Amino acid sequence: MKYVKAVWDDGGFEVDPTAYLAELPRLGPDLPPGARSFATDPGHYDIAGATRCVKDLELAQVHVTTDKSGGLVLDFTPNQFKHDSGLRISYSGVTHFSIDYENSIDWMSADAVLLDEILPEEDGGCRHEIALTDASITVRCADLQAVWEDAT
Repeated sequence: MKYVKAVWDDGGFEVDPTAYLAELPRLGPDLPPGARSFATDPGHYDIAGATRCVKDLELAQVHVTTDKSGGLVLDFTPNQFKHDSGLRISYSGVTHFSIDYENSIDWMSADAVLLDEILPEEDGGCRHEIALTDASITVRCADLQAVWEDAT
């Protein structure tokens, strides 16, 4: 990620969205509408308090279309101690999707979100990077829609 800090450091994770939040007023107008709405949501980076913060959500499922429509859906389950809802992110016009495993944290049963960052691309789309405890996800797409869904 370019601005958001989410790194493993001496046996713990260090996360800090401060630099990204400082750039977001400049970057936001160049993001597609759905991505802009998600990135600028007031609770998105409120690590200490918001139930709508992405931190600590757990990656549950990845749905990739096979019909070349460029669709992709990532489902995240809520952290029982923090979130009231899970999160579904639906991407349209996907041109790149990857999951890269970086760490080996065998004491965690699921990959949890550390933080994410959405940046505009020159073609009018965006690049969404999600740092997980054991991996990172990168999606380049035309736009995305993020919907918080009740956990039932």
